[in-house]
Amino acid sequence: MPIRIPDQLPAQNVLLGENIFTMDMDRAASQEIRPLEVGILNLMPNKIETEVQLLRLLSNTPLQINVDFIRIDNQAPKHTPQSHMDAFYHDFSSIANKKYDGLIVTGAPLAMLDYEEVKYWDTMTTILEWAQRHVNSTLYLCWAAHAAMYHFYGVTRKLRENKFSGVFSHRVNDPNNELLRGFDPVFYAPHSRYGHIDTSLYNKADGLQVVAESDDVGAYIVASHDKRMVFVTGHPEYDPDTLKDEYFRDLQSGQQPAIPKNYFTNDDPTQSPIVQWRSHGSLLFTNWLNYYVYQTTPYDLNQLAEKPQPKR
Repeated sequence: MPIRIPDQLPAQNVLLGENIFTMDMDRAASQEIRPLEVGILNLMPNKIETEVQLLRLLSNTPLQINVDFIRIDNQAPKHTPQSHMDAFYHDFSSIANKKYDGLIVTGAPLAMLDYEEVKYWDTMTTILEWAQRHVNSTLYLCWAAHAAMYHFYGVTRKLRENKFSGVFSHRVNDPNNELLRGFDPVFYAPHSRYGHIDTSLYNKADGLQVVAESDDVGAYIVASHDKRMVFVTGHPEYDPDTLKDEYFRDLQSGQQPAIPKNYFTNDDPTQSPIVQWRSHGSLLFTNWLNYYVYQTTPYDLNQLAEKPQPKR
């Protein structure tokens, strides 16, 4: 798959080692097609790890994709070198006049803060509104999904005492929805969150449909009828060891985290994780790119229509 990413981006060597096709700038420029323009607003502290995870999921399509990494502020990331941010990330102000076929907004480790307490919440709401005018389809992951629901629909998450952590079974509610094309009726996906929005609240929101959910963790994939917004409450992008790393990180910090459910062999943290979500994660991103982005976006992005404001 020809993902066009900046030269020297660390993710490039990782992806090449996994036999994933990436394209340098010179080769991409020689192709006489209009590539998809996809922005990634990366809110995770370990930017490089998240870059690899998302680029891997964008790889399973014949479409050429130009990727812009976007930063929400100039604060030095906790787990990413400042030199990396300066080399590969765009300040929002520098791309504010650009239009995108697709935008991915990642989760963030902000579970215990009210939205208005988040230091960049004002900028976040500006970007959410900007996406309504400048992006054909936006994919919100985990914290970002809840934040967008709060901003657009006034739906407030509840914080659970015990974290949803593990790999959970989900069912397809609407097998005819193109996002779920090729999905098994029952599939698995990782979750790692304290926040929760009851499925009934998604169902009451104007223009939204819960297309996949779980008896254990509730709504998983929620899509707008016009395909302009997708809310994913879990982490289809997670690597095999991500939940393991989170679990042992919390242990080492003095917390008493529950063992992630349905994840370690025999539920034993000393044994290997059981990986059973990556094929559906890849398929979800492929379907989003094809049916919610490529098949609906105008050839001339200047013709992109502004999305009407959701009705609360």
